[in-house]
Amino acid sequence: MAATILIVDDEPNLRKVLAATLKREGYEVEQAADGEQAIERFDEGGIDVVVSDLVMPKVGGFDVLRHVLEKAPDVPVILITAHGTVDSAVQAIKTGAFDYITKPFEQSELRQVIAKAARTRDLTRNNLSGPFEGEKLPSRIVGQSQAIQDIYRIVEKVADTPSTVLITGESGTGKELVAQALHRGSSRRNQPLIKINCAAIPKDLMESELFGYERGAFTGAVTSKPGRFELADGGTLFLDEIGEIPIEMQVKLLRALQESEFERVGGVKTLKVDVRLIAATNRDLHKEIQAGRFREDLFYRLNVVPVSLPALRDRRSDIPLLVEFFREKYNRKLNKRIDAVEPEAMEALQAYAWPGNIRELENLMERSLLFADGPTIRHEDLPENLREIAPVAHAALPAPAFVSVSVPAAAPSHTDASASMKDIVKGAAAALERDLITRALDETGGNVTQAAKKLQISRKSLQNKMKEFGLRDPDERTAG
Repeated sequence: MAATILIVDDEPNLRKVLAATLKREGYEVEQAADGEQAIERFDEGGIDVVVSDLVMPKVGGFDVLRHVLEKAPDVPVILITAHGTVDSAVQAIKTGAFDYITKPFEQSELRQVIAKAARTRDLTRNNLSGPFEGEKLPSRIVGQSQAIQDIYRIVEKVADTPSTVLITGESGTGKELVAQALHRGSSRRNQPLIKINCAAIPKDLMESELFGYERGAFTGAVTSKPGRFELADGGTLFLDEIGEIPIEMQVKLLRALQESEFERVGGVKTLKVDVRLIAATNRDLHKEIQAGRFREDLFYRLNVVPVSLPALRDRRSDIPLLVEFFREKYNRKLNKRIDAVEPEAMEALQAYAWPGNIRELENLMERSLLFADGPTIRHEDLPENLREIAPVAHAALPAPAFVSVSVPAAAPSHTDASASMKDIVKGAAAALERDLITRALDETGGNVTQAAKKLQISRKSLQNKMKEFGLRDPDERTAG
């Protein structure tokens, strides 16, 4: 399916030229005459890439960029700028814009930038098994499993150091979240975090993308342009899917990392930068080295601090916490009032293999909230492939790190012939949930707010659960 490009410019002739060029390349094109119109159209959905003029009356390109970053940060925004506003465009990239092009520009340059943006958007969609819209992940690392606790400790120790970090893990496990946590925890937090997906960049453009180019360096280079290393000077550069960098470029990247210097394509001046590098990959780089596709010396330069993210199927005890996180998120976003996930549905969520990891779980939760008829996500609200999963009792699953769990005697016994397996599982899940809440309240001295934080649910959700299980609010007990 062709990407849909939204062109935003107050000059009708330029919109017409841009639209014609992109339609010839096979894209679907929509147009907006100003920033206000663009924001309105964007909020209707279905836009894959935004191409906006930087300077427009009233609502300008920066306003459009900020809106897209807030609503859908996975959608690339490309800014069109006149020569006199290039500094503003560079600042926009440091803020989160995907790229910029300078007037006057060659059509070949426009086509290349749009192709990179569309490819980046495609990669965020296609790295899942099944339909998925966008790079949707939590805004923070969620979980209490031992594996996630280990990640927390590594991030805390190395965040405020210059050491290079190599994050490995399957697609959708949250590699970018770790990169963001490392950047936020460092003294560079007020400087830019520049991100690039190496898989989206054609091999012949990789050098100019990383190191920039001088005017006339190649056809279409009508102006000089800084690369990602320059843009990240003083901050952090995140190279996602670093295993996709062509072998001939790896030696140049190694030199830039070792010496903190490089030359632009077509340039002779050596540029020095202060950049902290974080890299990520879903490939096995040891196998890539053996196959001759990745340099061993570059691997060791990158692998100073290795961080391996577990697949969601290997941290199933975190699934209820993630489910609660996404339930609250999409209640706000979709203006819904879904209060809980019934035990049988949670059982299926914990039994599923999650090939798309956290991204797939978020996608499913959004869809389930959309179609849920009542205040609870039921087993029948889940997709067919999850409803078909054979029931398994999850009372024995590892509990969050802050509590050890034993199922209370009140749970239905497996020796009770009158109880169905479904009833047994429901009862065990409810008993487990009650036990977790009781222990969290005990450990926090009855402080509902702190207990909710321990359980990683909202205070309101905890109070609803306490009411459901007949647990009075400790404040009320004290008052009584």
